[in-house]
Amino acid sequence: MLKGIHPLLGPELLHAIRTMGHGDEIVIADANFPASTMGPKVVRADGVDALSITEAVLAHMPLDTFVDETAWRMEVVGDPTAEPEVCVAFQKLVHKLAGDFKVVPIERFAFYERSRKAAYIVATTEFRLYGNIILKKGVVLPEELYKP
Repeated sequence: MLKGIHPLLGPELLHAIRTMGHGDEIVIADANFPASTMGPKVVRADGVDALSITEAVLAHMPLDTFVDETAWRMEVVGDPTAEPEVCVAFQKLVHKLAGDFKVVPIERFAFYERSRKAAYIVATTEFRLYGNIILKKGVVLPEELYKP
């Protein structure tokens, strides 16, 4: 354990978000997501749901303020206007921890394509369908850095 670090950020996930740069993206994926075949390095978060990992990541990683869209979720296949409960919860969490950002729905295969370009994929054991989100890392400001 470390002081000030969210307890769900294990060494591998902490390393992942620490090595990401401005504009890099991280996928937080549900249990059904084909994480191992997408291409980016997969960080396992077994026994943890996607909302909890999203909270842990957003506790330490800012979202990108230089682009119009910075967070995405997968659209419901066959009903693109539907918003599953887990996606509503993603939106509330992003708003609470990152600011006034919209979690934008994108078509399933577009979500997969974007995931292939991510820096990392976090494979959770989120069992709610459509429990997937992509987050684009922003800039850490000098005043947010550790100062002894």
